[in-house]
Amino acid sequence: MAIRRIENTKELRVAKQISNLVNDLTLDLDQVGLYLAGNHSVTYRRILEIAEAARWEKEQRENDDNYLF
Repeated sequence: MAIRRIENTKELRVAKQISNLVNDLTLDLDQVGLYLAGNHSVTYRRILEIAEAARWEKEQRENDDNYLF
């Protein structure tokens, strides 16, 4: 089986940035959520889209023994 190389795409760089930001344990995620939901409806909807894509991907990995990743 060949090892699949992941390209350093714009999407991967953004995912890493988001991951680094939310993994900061000093960051109050509730306050961030309140700010985004109250002031940035497009951003809020796009974040929900990211969360849904992540949920789907995680379920695929958990339910498929032959999944490549």
